[in-house]
Amino acid sequence: MKSSLLAVAALIAAAASPCTAFVPNVSPLARQSSPSFSLGGRRHRHQPRSSLVMRDFPKPNLEDTDNYRFAETMSTSFKTSLKITDPSQKKKVAIIGGGLSGLACAKYLSDAGHEPIVYEARDVLGGKVSAWQDEDGDWIETGLHIFFGAYPNMMNMFAELGIHDRLQWKIHQMIFAMQELPGEFTTFDFIPGIPAPFNFGLAILMNQKMLTLAEKIQTAPPLLPMLIEGQPFIDAQDELSVTDFMRKYGMPERINEEVFIAMAKALDFIDPDKLSMTVVLTAMNRFLNESNGLQMAFLDGNQPDRLCEPMVKHIEARGGTVRTSAPIKEIVTNDDGTVKHLLLRSGEKIVADEYISAMPVDIVKRMVPQKWQNMPYFRQFDELEGIPVINLHMWFDRKLKAVDHLCFSRSPLLSVYADMSVTCKEYADEDASMLELVFAPCSPLAGGNTNWISKSDEEIIDATMGELARLFPTEIAADDKWPATSEQGPGGQAKLRKYAVVKVPRSVYAAIPGRNKYRPSQTTPIPHFTMAGDWTSQKFLGSMEGAVLGGKLAAEVVANRALGNPDKPIKDIQQHIIDAAPSHVPKAPIGVKGDGAIAFGAGAQLSKKNEALLKESDPAQFDAPVAV
Repeated sequence: MKSSLLAVAALIAAAASPCTAFVPNVSPLARQSSPSFSLGGRRHRHQPRSSLVMRDFPKPNLEDTDNYRFAETMSTSFKTSLKITDPSQKKKVAIIGGGLSGLACAKYLSDAGHEPIVYEARDVLGGKVSAWQDEDGDWIETGLHIFFGAYPNMMNMFAELGIHDRLQWKIHQMIFAMQELPGEFTTFDFIPGIPAPFNFGLAILMNQKMLTLAEKIQTAPPLLPMLIEGQPFIDAQDELSVTDFMRKYGMPERINEEVFIAMAKALDFIDPDKLSMTVVLTAMNRFLNESNGLQMAFLDGNQPDRLCEPMVKHIEARGGTVRTSAPIKEIVTNDDGTVKHLLLRSGEKIVADEYISAMPVDIVKRMVPQKWQNMPYFRQFDELEGIPVINLHMWFDRKLKAVDHLCFSRSPLLSVYADMSVTCKEYADEDASMLELVFAPCSPLAGGNTNWISKSDEEIIDATMGELARLFPTEIAADDKWPATSEQGPGGQAKLRKYAVVKVPRSVYAAIPGRNKYRPSQTTPIPHFTMAGDWTSQKFLGSMEGAVLGGKLAAEVVANRALGNPDKPIKDIQQHIIDAAPSHVPKAPIGVKGDGAIAFGAGAQLSKKNEALLKESDPAQFDAPVAV
């Protein structure tokens, strides 16, 4: 692998031809031949049609990687070596939480012959990938979710469910807004047919807009240990922030401004001086070792119908059950600390052979039974918390210049965005744009200077309109309703006609330096109680892929135990956690207050009632800025 990276470095001499900036609507796809279709949706007859058409690219070869083969082998094991061979081995498994991790867990347990029952507190499935319709019938999504080629467990599950045709693959490219050239973008272009890691290196080397040749040369050596030593080196960098790592290894400061800020905000919604370098190296390791790892796809419609529903149908066809509007009030224990039953808010008692938590870490901490609270396994949860993020939907009265892809804004306020009227079939509209944007970092808890979680929707949208005026300087109109647009020239015509602000006070776990070692194993010290979730210990971080893998690993623990095999080991716990655990004073669990998405760890448009509840249950969201 060392020789591979050195060979990539040798390509520097061939990187003389520049990859120039391009203006959106002069499609970067023009030189590619691929299937396409016309946009549909609402028609605003007074507006001209956009010249840009949506283009889908063929599904890349995702299967020819070690990670995919491992994921496929693990999936197959639930139908073979982990499948029950006698009816007496069949277990009734109660799973708390109907997000991706809980549904994936139930899917694989049903494959192994067990009877999973998912209890979702809300009336919609998906957790952090949930979505709902507003009064106009438009879909509001909790987050802007992108599917990468380097998501082996997710891609394998799509194959098992027969829904690969629901992914809209885009050209193999990364698109960045040009800070110094408002309205223009630059790209990393991955040339078809060139294998990893050469395609990644060449894509960076050919771009002449973001880093100088000298800066590119300086950037390569610090990445060599990642490729030579692999995961041990990656894990060892968890104590360093991205910024610390750069300075330790003499990387140029401008790579932070040009690349790492955008990358950090996309990966974990925080800036690089707060993000663990392990997160960035994990992602880069996947992308450098898998030729199509960075190729991106959009789901062709809303997540509940296009992703969650096929999972539910698979589970139910094999004897499992998925229940919504079934919030758990308490995990009730016996005198010896084992689980007696789950108590629903309705008063119903759920007795099962096995219990699995697929709740977010911040909700789990509120539910830990008193008898478990002195155990080091559960005390380490105190070191983990979800990161705040805001997802925006903005409908304009006409078409903006756009690209059929995800865009890295490189904005102080925004992470990534996409014009969903161009990228997604269900949201397609020939005549008007709908931007979905990730607003991050949005809180002192994420290292930001302003607590946007506590701001009104109007303040957030006004700030965003100011950023969009920079991204689309000739298109966004000066609008008295949005003071941030006041300096726009007379040429801008596009006005905002509708918006939705989705606040997620506790999203994926905050991957700040030193946190990885506290992520728990799926096996717990409580008999017949297992932990799932993207925040549990697995190598794909807090992501959709991590959620699927976390659920899959939890299912493996239960299926393995059902066959009479020894439990998977519990991950080592830090000594200082072990030493401090006995002095903790146990209290009755706080439990979850209120109803709705915010109460159960997801995102929602924040009503006054929900805001008051959030202030009571999570006052840190409204604190003054402090260091993470």
